[in-house]
Amino acid sequence: MLPEHRQLLMRSNRLLGAGLVEANLVKLDDLEKANEKLLELMSADEPRQSTVLGILAYQMKALREEDLLQHIVDNEGCGLVDLRGYDVPDEVRKNTDINTCWATWSVPFDHDEDFHFIATAYYLSPAVRSFWEKQYTGPILWFGSTIEIIADYLEKLAADRIAPMPAVPGGSPTPFGTGPATSRAPFPTGSRSPFPTPAPSAAPAGGARAPFGTIAPFPARTTGSAPPFPGKTVEPVPLAHLKTPPPPAPPPAKRT
Repeated sequence: MLPEHRQLLMRSNRLLGAGLVEANLVKLDDLEKANEKLLELMSADEPRQSTVLGILAYQMKALREEDLLQHIVDNEGCGLVDLRGYDVPDEVRKNTDINTCWATWSVPFDHDEDFHFIATAYYLSPAVRSFWEKQYTGPILWFGSTIEIIADYLEKLAADRIAPMPAVPGGSPTPFGTGPATSRAPFPTGSRSPFPTPAPSAAPAGGARAPFGTIAPFPARTTGSAPPFPGKTVEPVPLAHLKTPPPPAPPPAKRT
């Protein structure tokens, strides 16, 4: 990871930790312990595990991602999106900087005219929001997601760039989560996924992307999934019952 990405990663994690404490989602003592573990992981150059949120939620069990997502839905007006069932446009996937996404635990996944859609597990980090707001001239629609879903998407995107998926009849790319297990290229030699691989989910009818403003619920994870950190047990996070806000209002009509 380049120095600028490491700096962004450290700032994203530091301000996320402060946001979690401010929101009364974690205790300061737990955050200090998590920061120590984070420095160890960063020194080993493990971007998939360099997340203070993952340490708090999976190693220390001092926080549930479900509670964090519920907080941003209730208090920040964010929606929720599951990228495993979303057909991300080729243009967006092609222009995605994977290292930047790892550093911010955020993924651009669509756009509609001047609006840009970003899924993030780090919404409570002002550094993350500020960084992405500087990347676009138009407004951003933020959607909460889990570190498992973000990591799964980024690893598949990296694998596809090394060995692209074969074309399907009609020339359309197969959206993530809809093709057979053998249609994707394996991870590069030596890499390992810290998060469980979800079961394929159905794409929207007709292969079309979810409409503007649609909020997709998360499926519950199973207790048999592999943990994101070696030797740790991951408890299921039932997210289906999370409350979701109404879709965002369409942009105002331009005056002539």
